[in-house]
Parts: sequence; C-alpha cells; structure tokens
Amino acid sequence: MDGTSAQIRNAQPLVKFIGVEKSYDGHTLAVRGLTLDVGQGEFLTLLGPSGSGKTTTLNMLAGFERPTRGEILLAGRPVDRLPPYERNIGMVFQNYALFPHMTVGENVAFPLSVRRMARAEIGERVKRALAMVRLEAFADRRPPQLSGGQQQRIALARALVFEPSLVLMDEPLGALDKKLREHMQIEIKLLHERLGLTVVYVTHDQSEALTMSDRIAVFHDGQVMQQGTPDVLYTQPCDAFVAGFIGENNMLPGVVSAVADDHVRVALAAGLEVVAAAAGKLGRGARVVVAVRPEAVHVSSGSDGGDNICPALVTSRIYLGDHQRLLTEIGNGSTVTVKVPAGLDAVSGTSVVLRFDRTDCLAFPALADGAASLDEEI
Repeated sequence: MDGTSAQIRNAQPLVKFIGVEKSYDGHTLAVRGLTLDVGQGEFLTLLGPSGSGKTTTLNMLAGFERPTRGEILLAGRPVDRLPPYERNIGMVFQNYALFPHMTVGENVAFPLSVRRMARAEIGERVKRALAMVRLEAFADRRPPQLSGGQQQRIALARALVFEPSLVLMDEPLGALDKKLREHMQIEIKLLHERLGLTVVYVTHDQSEALTMSDRIAVFHDGQVMQQGTPDVLYTQPCDAFVAGFIGENNMLPGVVSAVADDHVRVALAAGLEVVAAAAGKLGRGARVVVAVRPEAVHVSSGSDGGDNICPALVTSRIYLGDHQRLLTEIGNGSTVTVKVPAGLDAVSGTSVVLRFDRTDCLAFPALADGAASLDEEI
C-alpha cells in the first residue's frame, strides 16, 4: 500500500455501525450487536456463510432495510431514515440488474438521468465511466448481446458514473465462471486502488475475500466473529469457526492433557498426542480442536524431527497441476490433508509419517470450558 492510500484509510471512518441489530420477526436477530467502522478509501469485505447476516448488513447500509436498533453513520451523518437515493451510494448486484431494453450507454446514464443532470454532462460522464471499464466501443449494444463479464463491468460503470462516496457490492461475481471471476477480482481491485474508492463487498467465497480485501469482517450467526487484514485472519484466527472458514484447515478434536506457558499437549484418539499453541486460556481436561494448515504438514518416510509426528496412510491423491493434495488418515481415524509438490510419488495405500511444528498449529476450545488446572508442565 502506498503512503497516500495509507493516509486515506487512516482518516475518519466513512461508515460507522454503532450497536446495530436487525430482526425481521421481532424475536430472532439476523444481525446482533454490530459495531463496525469502514475507513475512507478502504476495501472491506463482509465474509460468512449463507444466513450469517452479511447481506442484511449491506442492505441496511444501502437503505433497503432499516435497523431494529442502533445507528448507522455515513460521513458522520445518521442515515437510518434516509431513503437509498439520498445516500449517494453505488450498488453492484450479483444478477447485474441491467435494463435489457436499454443500450449499454442508456444503462450507465440511468443514475444520472434520475438525478436530472444536463444531457451534455451525462454524455461526458458515461464516456468516462465506460472508458474506466474499457467498454467504450459497446455503448450502443444491449446487455443480452454481451458476455457475463462484460455485463458485470457495465454494472460496475453504472455504479460509479455518479461518483458515489461509497460502493456496495453484493456477491457481484457469483454468476461468473472461475477464470472470469478471478479476472474480475483483479479488475475491481485495480479500479478501487486507482480511483480511491471506498468499497463494502459481500461474499461467501473466502479465497475471493483474501485476494481482494484490505480488511475482512467474518460473520457467523449475525455477529462479527473477527475482523482484520487477510494475513492476520489467516495466521491468527480467533476461534475454531474462523480457523475453519478462512482458508483450508485440518481440524483434529482432542482433550488437553497438559499445559505449559502458551502451549498445550492434546490427546487425540487412539493414543496420539500433539503439541499446539493455545488460542486463549485452556486448562487440563478442556475439549479442544487443533487446527493445522495443509501447507504446514510435511510428509516423510521416517520419524525424525518435528514437534508432532503422526503415522498415516495415504487414502487419496488430488492432482492440481502445480501441487497435489494428499488425503491421509491418522491413527485416530481423522483425515489430514497435506499440500505437497506435484512430483511427490505417494499413491493410495502408502504408509507415511506426517510432521508439523507446534508453532504451526493452534488449539481452540471446542466447547465453553469452565475453570481448570493450569499448573501441569509439558
């Protein structure tokens, strides 16, 4: 990030959610206790599974829904009672929401027309917006004549043409194929950086969130479980849910058998034990889950070296071009996925040894745990 971008994003937040809650039936909360800031010029992604509250949060910010409790500020101004068209917010939807009977130029001009802008200025702005997404030559075509990626770029141009203070994107790439989706991720991120846009982006795709975001807020059951930069969420998840949702993780259930400093020894089933960094205060006897990333697990034929050594059996191999993933089964019946070089020869049925360091795995509480002894040494 350059110095100018850093200064912009450290300025006063453009958006503030203060204790926001939303209930549709008066009983169940779709969003609960939401306090969240969005910095000027920031690309913030709301990430979570279906029903986690991320789209409801976006809709409240857009003005399509009103909070049951709490307050939303935009540039320091309460907007809870403002209709959507008075919020100066651009919106990009998953289904593009383009008018099929209008030309591309007319679609992009629509937000300016409803604002009763002069025709000459509309024409100039439409031209600039289409140039931004490199579709100037398509102004006279209609949306059905365009590919999915082109339609999405038109939807983006329409959202930006009136120079909004904020752009909201709700699963905008969900309908595209993998290659086009990855291309559009880069396109959107480059536009964000070049124009200094403030973007709030909703997705359930964690790889998309990691690729595009300055910061991610992970939603679960109507709450933000953790927020931070992609690298912090990947390497320092706060709990088992975030660890399992952000990137791929092997989750091994067990019970704490001993503790020392900030590490714990965890007894897995079938006599296996591993040592892991403790995520929070864990006592002896606590039920935990140990999370270790596939790339942190090493495969060898011997048992020398490494804090944790687990005999395993290769049960399947998935070839992915530049690497392969081995599905292995350790003695307690758990499946451990290992990321290895493409050239490694390990066929189904091969006996191997898995090794990983204590610093590469985290032990999280599996259930709420009461007070327990913390004085037994490893």
